[in-house]
Amino acid sequence: MASAETSPVTVDFMVRFAASEQFDKVFREGMGLVEETANYLDGPGRQDARLLDRHGAVAYAAESMRLTTRLMQLASWLLLQRAIGAGEMKPEEVRRERHRISLAELGPGNTLNGTDQLPKALLDIIARSLALHQRVLKFDAMLKMQDKASLAANESPVNNQIDRIASAFGPRS
Repeated sequence: MASAETSPVTVDFMVRFAASEQFDKVFREGMGLVEETANYLDGPGRQDARLLDRHGAVAYAAESMRLTTRLMQLASWLLLQRAIGAGEMKPEEVRRERHRISLAELGPGNTLNGTDQLPKALLDIIARSLALHQRVLKFDAMLKMQDKASLAANESPVNNQIDRIASAFGPRS
């Protein structure tokens, strides 16, 4: 029988991913995009919006809202993953909190009358946020698949029997 030091350890993909250089790059990109967006919308974006007619102004307002909502949800997802990597939250806690983040409904909305007037700078930020959203969706799908696989392994009748045998014949205190 294997001792506690030599027993196999399940590697949690969430923890490994959150501590990876790949995640760090996506995190920096996402948070940088949040900051860039805030600076644009509070500065040059206000000036750009004043140049639009009524339809353009409505499209600008709608796209700005979609953009900020998308970025806030992405930032929330990224911060949760970073908390795992930093050891601030356990993966189980993050799994419970994940339901508050809705990534699926953050894509491009319907094209509005006046969208053709939107400033290039805003369109560029929107395009980059949508690309980031797609990458985060892929990462999130991988994490969910790992969650399901872990749950299935833990709920296996064979694993339950092995656990019972191990507890019956394991070291006694």
